[in-house]
Amino acid sequence: MLKFNNVCNFSNERVVIYFLPTDNRSFMGKKILLLSILSMLPLLSFFGCTTDSRGREDGMGLYTLPGEDSPHEGTWLSWPHHHTYGKKYRDEIEPVWVAMTDALTEGERVHIIACDEAERDRIVKLLENAGVDMDKVDFVIVPTDDVWVRDTGPIFGFDKQGRLTIVNFAFDGWGKKAASAHDDAIPVRVAELRNFPLFDASDIVIEGGAIELDGAGTLMACESSVVSPNRNPEMSRDEMEERLRYYLGITNFVWLEGALNEDITDAHIDGMARFLDSHTILAVARDDFGDLYESISMADYDKIVSARNAAGEPYKVVEFSLTKKKMKGLGYKGSYLNFYVGNKVILMPVYNDVNDSVAAELLARLYPGRRVVKIDVTKLYKYGGMLHCVTQQQPQSPR
Repeated sequence: MLKFNNVCNFSNERVVIYFLPTDNRSFMGKKILLLSILSMLPLLSFFGCTTDSRGREDGMGLYTLPGEDSPHEGTWLSWPHHHTYGKKYRDEIEPVWVAMTDALTEGERVHIIACDEAERDRIVKLLENAGVDMDKVDFVIVPTDDVWVRDTGPIFGFDKQGRLTIVNFAFDGWGKKAASAHDDAIPVRVAELRNFPLFDASDIVIEGGAIELDGAGTLMACESSVVSPNRNPEMSRDEMEERLRYYLGITNFVWLEGALNEDITDAHIDGMARFLDSHTILAVARDDFGDLYESISMADYDKIVSARNAAGEPYKVVEFSLTKKKMKGLGYKGSYLNFYVGNKVILMPVYNDVNDSVAAELLARLYPGRRVVKIDVTKLYKYGGMLHCVTQQQPQSPR
């Protein structure tokens, strides 16, 4: 498995040196002397090096992340445990994981990250007692801090040869707000245990819930949760775009301002706006948009409705109202946009609110052929997220 071990800067080009695993390093020698970028390019190519410049000839990134509604091999879940926040926390939110697993096995595998063997055994009994099809469930044992696998787990992409690869961005506990040592290591551990190639993109902090991709070259995100004092503070927005353009082939960016320090995520996009496809954005309704955060700007809503895709075409915008009432004990409303698209089901967050049925009917029309599964997230929501936050798709390999 190749990993970026060293990065050298020469003028406008960044040379990335791949080192082979430790037992093969004697073949390469202890040092590679870079006397001149021009004279050494053939040697660098021999050793598996690539150059990272602003202009790539093919205009494509190293990896492609397919749309979330493309066929899945399976879905990854990081199972709740008691080691970080106690048994009350685990017991309150665990029914959500049982419901998700049961629904998802209808159309795909479910890969569960258990923090240790004792927890795995406990989860197996829990799922068996719930009547879950265990032939569709498997486990990896990896220590974890928390459950938000959209942000902490493996992000899967395809390289130029069509090989499924884990793209490993850095995770720092949402801007150093929470424990992160175990969670930051999850993608590497999963790659090792499941023998996936690993691409090291840990020079930037990116959480999966902070970015939305339309599958055709456009990325939508809030600056507050990607380039801000809490994330990548020494990197400008232009520099972040350059990185994402090179890594993921992004050619078009829709940036919202977001909101800083009002929740642990600093305004992740997946509760505000989602891509249905490369022509349609699903967004919190204009009348409710100001209820998302105290400091949210209506200019962000205007940016959503005026956004254009990579071909320069305007998106159609479909609005979702928030819950009609504020969540009990929380003082704010719930978003329906944090749903998850499975192969055969849509996992939809519900809040025991009159708008639950309105959102369910809308999702059923938007995703014909998939069954809408309503999952009560009132216990989970108070800890900072909903269903999209705790799921991560593994796309089906084309070969």
